[in-house]
Amino acid sequence: MTILVTGARGHVGAAVRKELAAAGVRVRASSRAPRPGDFPPDVDVVRADLTDPATWPDALAGVRKVFLYAHPEKAAEFAAAAGRAGVEHVVLLSSYTVMAPGAAANPIALRHLAAEHALTGAGFARTFVRAGYFATNSLRWQSIRTDRVLRTAFPDATTAPVHERDIAAVAARALLDDARDAAYPVLGAGPLTIRDQVTAIARALGEPVRLQEVDVDTYRADLLTQLPEPLVDLLLQAGGSVHQLPAEVATDAVPEILGRPALTFAEWARDHAADFR
Repeated sequence: MTILVTGARGHVGAAVRKELAAAGVRVRASSRAPRPGDFPPDVDVVRADLTDPATWPDALAGVRKVFLYAHPEKAAEFAAAAGRAGVEHVVLLSSYTVMAPGAAANPIALRHLAAEHALTGAGFARTFVRAGYFATNSLRWQSIRTDRVLRTAFPDATTAPVHERDIAAVAARALLDDARDAAYPVLGAGPLTIRDQVTAIARALGEPVRLQEVDVDTYRADLLTQLPEPLVDLLLQAGGSVHQLPAEVATDAVPEILGRPALTFAEWARDHAADFR
């Protein structure tokens, strides 16, 4: 059995590829622009751009299952191409925002809902891995690397960071198990303040990291160098916090699927300490 992993150079895609390889499965790794040395020599590598249908036939040839990133503009076309190629199961990297009460007004949720809908009824099994707030968003804090400081207007704002290894492990388990229609929220170990996240990174580095509170205008200007303006405005309106799901739907699938608790932000910080050095 060959499994196609799209976006295999990304944080989640790379982790999915490693999980599958460790299970002894033949993996085909795809990237929009693969480069020499991106993958181990024994990995089957193919160019595949999810916005360019001309690149899909070679990537899908002989593939039974696919790990797919959400590209709603072409999702229906990809589903049709996967069906023609004989794909039996697609695991989509979706977002927990589709489960939130305000999903219909959330641009991130709308994109992922469109991708989910495109796969529904496409003739193969589909599993949605609805990932929460990626811990890798903290890699934007490169002032920690350069100056050992994080500047923010909201040091006590909260997010619930999700380790990409949890997302990948749930996705890989779905790909390895018998194909079925399902949706798995992957929500992390729980809310943590920005202040506590900076402390975790400092501990992982073994060096002090300063937290500097700045005014909202300064913070907004900094965020605009990293994020689209609509997302910046949403974040500021929320006081820097990323809202969590209501308790009635906020059931993390990691304990059930993987038989262990979700990985903590402290574990993520240790795994990524080199990114801040």
